[in-house]
Amino acid sequence: MATTATRPGQERPRARIPAKTLRNDRWWLPPLVTVVGLTAWVAYATVRVFMHRWYWVEDYHYLTPFYSPCVTERCLPDAAHFGRFLPGWWIIPDAALTLPFLLLFRLSCYYYRKAYYRSFWLSPPACAVPDAHRRYTGETRFPLILQNAHRYTFYAAFLIAAINTYDVVLSFRSPSGFGLGLGNVILVGNIVMLWAYTISCHSCRHIIGGRLKHFSVHPVRYRLWTFVSALNARHMQLPGVTPGTLAVPDFNTMRVPPRMCGT
Repeated sequence: MATTATRPGQERPRARIPAKTLRNDRWWLPPLVTVVGLTAWVAYATVRVFMHRWYWVEDYHYLTPFYSPCVTERCLPDAAHFGRFLPGWWIIPDAALTLPFLLLFRLSCYYYRKAYYRSFWLSPPACAVPDAHRRYTGETRFPLILQNAHRYTFYAAFLIAAINTYDVVLSFRSPSGFGLGLGNVILVGNIVMLWAYTISCHSCRHIIGGRLKHFSVHPVRYRLWTFVSALNARHMQLPGVTPGTLAVPDFNTMRVPPRMCGT
C-alpha cells in the first residue's frame, strides 16, 4: 500500500542569528594577505614597466620578462628582437604589445577572480561569511561580463610564453659564445613556471580535449589532455607563485652593474 507524506500545517520560522557569521577562526587573514600581496605586486610591476631602464644585460643577453618583447623606439637595438616600431613616449611601456593581453589573461583567470572578488570586493570575503554587497548580479553585467573573454586571451598568453621562451634561448648566447650562469637558471625557472601556469588553464584543457567524444580515437590528444589535467589540479597554486617567479629574474637583471644594463 502506497503512502504519501503530508505537508506540515505550519512551517517553522527561520532562526534569527544576530551575528554576521558563526565562524570563530581567522577567516579574514587570507583576504588581508591577498590585498597586501597583490597591491605590492601591482605597485612593483607598475614602477618597473615605466622605469625604462635596467632591463637588458648586454654581456649576457638577459632580458627581463617585464620588457619582452621590447618594441618601442627607446629600446636598445640588441634588446629589440622583434623590431622597434612603437613611439618612445614615456607613457608607453616598452612591452606595450604584450602587457595588455597578459593583464587581461590574469584578471580573467578563475583563481585571480576568486582572489580579488574575496579580498578587494568582499564578495564574499570567505565561506560562510556574508557578502558585503546587498545585491548580487554575478558576471552578467559590464564590466564583469567581459570575464568571458578569458578563453580568447589564452591564445595571446600562449604566444607570449613562446616569445619569453625565445628570450631564454637567446640568453645562452653571449658575445663570446655559449654562456651559462645564475641568470640563465633563473630565467629557465621562470619560463617553466609560466608555461605551467599557462597550459594548466581551464581554457587550454578544454581546447585540447574538451570536445572529444572518444578519447580512443585521438590517443595523442588524450595524453596531452591527461597531462594538462594533472597540471590543472594545481592551477590554484600557480597564479600565486608565478608573480614571484617573474619578479626574481627582473630583480636579478636590476642588480647587474649599470654598465652592463640597458639605461
